[in-house]
Amino acid sequence: MLFLILSLLVQAAFIVHVIKTGRNQLWIWVLIIPGLALAGILAYLVVEILPALFRSRAAQRAGRGLRKAIDPERDLRRYESEVRVADNVASRQRYAEELVRRERYDEAIAQYREALTGLYEHDPNLMLGLAQAQFGKGDASAARATLDELIRHNPDFRSPTGHLLYARALEAEGNVPKALEEYAVLAPSYPGAEASVRYAQLLKAQGRVAEAQKVVRELLEQARIAPGHYRRAQRSWLDAAQRLL
Repeated sequence: MLFLILSLLVQAAFIVHVIKTGRNQLWIWVLIIPGLALAGILAYLVVEILPALFRSRAAQRAGRGLRKAIDPERDLRRYESEVRVADNVASRQRYAEELVRRERYDEAIAQYREALTGLYEHDPNLMLGLAQAQFGKGDASAARATLDELIRHNPDFRSPTGHLLYARALEAEGNVPKALEEYAVLAPSYPGAEASVRYAQLLKAQGRVAEAQKVVRELLEQARIAPGHYRRAQRSWLDAAQRLL
């Protein structure tokens, strides 16, 4: 009896799914023909439901995550192979970015320098990638110098990521006044909470507690009225902001 009830519920759910998703109406007959209920349910599950699930973004992300867990070097090998075969700027940039993600900064710097030649000698995205690798390595002065060169050769280039990196490099160099200036300009428009939190942290470290708390309160108020996906994405930085109050 219980099996019959469950079967009827699943049949009803699948029929609603057919109607709502605009699938072929013949599925309704397959699902309700007496004596074929179980076969119809299984057929609909295999033909319609499972392929749709595997095409979904969530399923694709889960699949990528599983592949990375099983073979974490897979992307790195693929990008390295692309560089050997194609040897162009795009493939070298992808390889360098993956090296940075792997924290293999010296190798990434070498790849960026190989790419920064000819027509791409002053490419802003490549120069930004080089600065990120230099900063990751712990060479804040080199990163800041690269970013200065980037702006000198590309005065119209705008990048919140690059601007934040510049402020962080100045801070790491010990140029606190200039770093505070950069954070103050960047924080209100940065697409995320990190810039405001780093600004508040540096203010607090300088004993400017009231100013730091003002930055934090403004950030948390903006987050309160922001969409839920923003708060989820920025959770770690918002938690860090809370700790500054």
